[in-house]
Amino acid sequence: MGEVVVPIEDNSKHVLPLYLPPRPVPFQIITIKDTSGAAAGVSPPPQGVVNLSDLESWLPLTESRNGSTFSSILHLICSGIGFQVLFLPVAFASLGWAWGIICLSIAFMWQLYTTWLLVNLHEPVPGIRCSRFVRMSILAFGPKLGKLLAIFPVMYLSGGSCVMLIITAGSSMEQLFNIICEEGTMCRSMSLSGTQWFLIFTCIALIIAQLFPNLNSIARVSLTGAITSIGYCTMIWVLSISKGRPNNVSYGITVADRTGMTGFGNVLNAIGIIMLAFRGHNLILEIQGTLPSDSKHPSRKSMWRGVMVSYVIIAMCLFPLAIVGFWAYGNKIPEEGILTAFTKFHGQDTSKYVIGLIYIWLTISCITSYQIYAMPAFDNLEFIYASSKKRRCPGWVRAGIRLFFGGVTFFIAVAFPFLGKLAPLIGGMAAVPLTFVYPCFMWISIRKPRPKGAMWSLNLGVGSIGIILSLLLIVAAVWKLDDKGLNANFFRP
Repeated sequence: MGEVVVPIEDNSKHVLPLYLPPRPVPFQIITIKDTSGAAAGVSPPPQGVVNLSDLESWLPLTESRNGSTFSSILHLICSGIGFQVLFLPVAFASLGWAWGIICLSIAFMWQLYTTWLLVNLHEPVPGIRCSRFVRMSILAFGPKLGKLLAIFPVMYLSGGSCVMLIITAGSSMEQLFNIICEEGTMCRSMSLSGTQWFLIFTCIALIIAQLFPNLNSIARVSLTGAITSIGYCTMIWVLSISKGRPNNVSYGITVADRTGMTGFGNVLNAIGIIMLAFRGHNLILEIQGTLPSDSKHPSRKSMWRGVMVSYVIIAMCLFPLAIVGFWAYGNKIPEEGILTAFTKFHGQDTSKYVIGLIYIWLTISCITSYQIYAMPAFDNLEFIYASSKKRRCPGWVRAGIRLFFGGVTFFIAVAFPFLGKLAPLIGGMAAVPLTFVYPCFMWISIRKPRPKGAMWSLNLGVGSIGIILSLLLIVAAVWKLDDKGLNANFFRP
């Protein structure tokens, strides 16, 4: 076996030999088979060379770099607004008005800041682009530690998010069916099982995945996802205002719920809900990798414009949904979120077509989000094939890879339909560090700001607070599971 030493992403066109002497650029190790038996330092045969430019052009994330600020906005909105926002009023019920708004505002500014860090780290050296979060982690922390820290969070936020989208959309499709087919009608007797709803969603998602080969090509899918995400968020909070508050709504927190371990656990879980509502950091570098870049027009400028526009829109969805949801339902908000609360209190006096439209938009949003969150997994699987075979994935291999990934996520969704109950625990271990912690330490490691200077101190402090919060959220999630138990309904969705 031999090793090819490859820069993380080099825009220059050249062929790399089996060994290169040290040079001041980041490296990624790709192991390939050396059939010649040549020792290190000896020029390999033709089959031992890797054309890096070709390798990058074969993979779904970097196959096309013809994106624009507009396409980045669509991708960011589609990946940034998810069903997790429906639980924000639940967090407000434990924190109250003042602390709820403060915590939501701090979390929003925090993740916007770490997004700025990632956007500016995308091209750490002229001519070098880090279009994958794992490669950025390897560049910052070294091959071993970088992989150890990044692979699990990225895998969870790619594959795990797709599993949660299957579970959420499957439940939404079942609810939509029950709304259309009222109790006692003939079609109600034809209702499908949870597994069948999961399978229908997975099939639709995989059909769409086969039609769009790379991340840049799914801009139209992300446009649909952005519209539907904004639509169901806006529709829920507008209808909640128009329908008014139920009787006996209270905004106070009982003494039992705000004191002792119960109060401490409730506060931490509420903070966890808020922090997990912000997602998509594992896709920032990947989305920026679809944009063209040169010395005069670096990708960070167009990407940052896209971030600012998209995050204004995301804020216009998250803040009204959280504030109006808590105003409308107060302490009556169920743990299942604002959509469950709306159907519970206003389902009888709201047209079933209106409620059905909300579930349709939520389902479409999940289908489109599946495409963008699955792309890093598709890219990684195709990278394994392309680097070993030294050629582009044929169409049948690419189709097989996507069917394989869809089958795995479907199986996990059916086997672990209670995965949402574990989201605070796994999110505390994976999503929170990746979103709020890693970018800060990456900046220190790569940019090497002056020790004890402003940027060094800011990133060290923010990153350290993130680590502490992550550990506290894990403890709170474990405590809640121990206190309330877990209905582990394996293979019974």
